[in-house]
Parts: sequence; structure tokens; C-alpha cells
Amino acid sequence: MTRGRRGGLHAYLFIGPSLFGVVAFLLLPMVIVFALSLFDWELLSAPEFAGLDNYRRLAADGGTWHSLLVTVGYVLLSIPLQTVLALALAVLLDRRVKGLRFYRSLFVVPWMATPIVLGLVWRWIFDPRDGAINRALALVGVTGPDWLSDPSWALPAVALVSVWQYTGYNMLFFLAGLQGIPRELHDAAAVDGAGPRQRFWRVTLPLLNPTMFFVTVTNLIGAFQVFDTVYAMTDGGPSHSTEVLNFRIFQTAFKEFDFGYAATLSTLLFAVIFAVTLAQVRFFGKRTTYDLS
Repeated sequence: MTRGRRGGLHAYLFIGPSLFGVVAFLLLPMVIVFALSLFDWELLSAPEFAGLDNYRRLAADGGTWHSLLVTVGYVLLSIPLQTVLALALAVLLDRRVKGLRFYRSLFVVPWMATPIVLGLVWRWIFDPRDGAINRALALVGVTGPDWLSDPSWALPAVALVSVWQYTGYNMLFFLAGLQGIPRELHDAAAVDGAGPRQRFWRVTLPLLNPTMFFVTVTNLIGAFQVFDTVYAMTDGGPSHSTEVLNFRIFQTAFKEFDFGYAATLSTLLFAVIFAVTLAQVRFFGKRTTYDLS
């Protein structure tokens, strides 16, 4: 065996465990879900081949398209605000403030909590009578809405919980990215007469593109798959105003026992996430540099 082949074999031995995990727990389930979408299966009976019937049903299913719009609304409400706040916190903490480790830990604590538990706690906080938010508003003479029972407020309330939970976690990535930018670049920009705002927009932000790319891709993928918080806080209500696509998949599979159609909805969700991720890759591809030397 030549040295090149031996090196290749060693490389495959090292990546083998990870490759097995990707195939067994990612690619294979995707293939199975797509195959299942071509069948009618109610779990207790034998699957019956349906061809593209489930996809024809999907095309005419207004409830599913409503759920997709709700999901997009949730993403638009949570991701931009979450990203801006995380970046702002990272910029503040990058100034070598005292107690930096304490603040890092404090902001990351919400991310460490279980989404179901957080959903139940926030459900109490948003309670119209005894909740902390409406009690605080009452102190200044404002009558708070019935947050989780009002279709106009339920989805923003759920999105706010997501922002609160994940902002600190994303802040860590931005802080790491900021600390990886050579100080000499900022010093050179200052010598050329650039003020703090100009240095941020023309030096810091462009060099944060790799971090921004990672944060936005992972956050968008997670946001499109939101389920736990919705399940704990609103159960998809009121009037389906928080029925995101992942929640509809759960309802279809485990309450209606229509696993073939649930697989079709899962395929739709995968297609949407794939399209959004591909768009981000193309957007950041020409704007990102990983060489700061």
C-alpha cells in the first residue's frame, strides 16, 4: 500500500464515526421521510402507496400554507431583533468591562434552560391577571392585553421569549468574533481619521461576516423548527395564530395519525429551510473573508 493510500485510509478512519452519525441520523431519516410522504399510513394499518396524492393535497391545503406564513412571521419577529441585541451586547462586553465572566454567564443562563420549562414560566408571566408584565404595566396606569389569548399579541409574545432565550447565546459568538479582529486594524482606521461609528461599519462589521453567517444560518434553521415554546405557551392558539409548521406536523402525525401527510409537511419544511440556507450562502459567500492576516 502506497503512502498516499495509507494516509487516505487513516483519514477515513478518523472521520468514520462522524460520517456514520451524519448518514445514520441525518441523511437516512431524510430519505425515509421522503419515501413515507408517498404513502398513506395511519400507523395501525399497513402503508398504502399513494404516489403524489399527498403533495396534491398539500397544494390545496390552506391550513398548511397559513402555518407556513405564521412560521415566517415568527422568524421575522425573532431573528432580526435577536441578532441586533446579541451584537450590541457583544460590542459592550468587548470593551473590557469589569466582571466580564459574570455577565457572560448571566446572559447565557436562559439558553441553558429547557424550552418547555421556559414556556410554562413565561405563560405565567404573560397571564393577564396575575402575570408580572401586566402587574408592572398597571403600576404606571396601563392596562395590559390578554397576551396569549389575543391573536394580535400571541405570536409576538412567543417571539419575545425566543429573543430572551437565545440572545445571550449568540452574544458569545459575536464576542468571540470581535476579539478575533486584530486591534491594529482599528488603530490604523483611527489614524486615518475614522470615528467610532465609521470603524464599526467599515472595519468591525465586515470582518464579522463569518460570525454573522454562522449565527444567522443556525438561528434561522432553529427558528423554522420552533415547537417546544409554542406547545408550552399557546398550544398553537388562539385561532391558529401561533400554529407554526412544525406544530402542524406534530398535530398531523400524533393527533390525526396521518403519518404519510405529516411526512409530506416535513418535506415542505425541509425544502423551505434548504432554500433559505442556500440564499444565505450565496449572500454571504462573496462578502465573507476568513483571512485576517
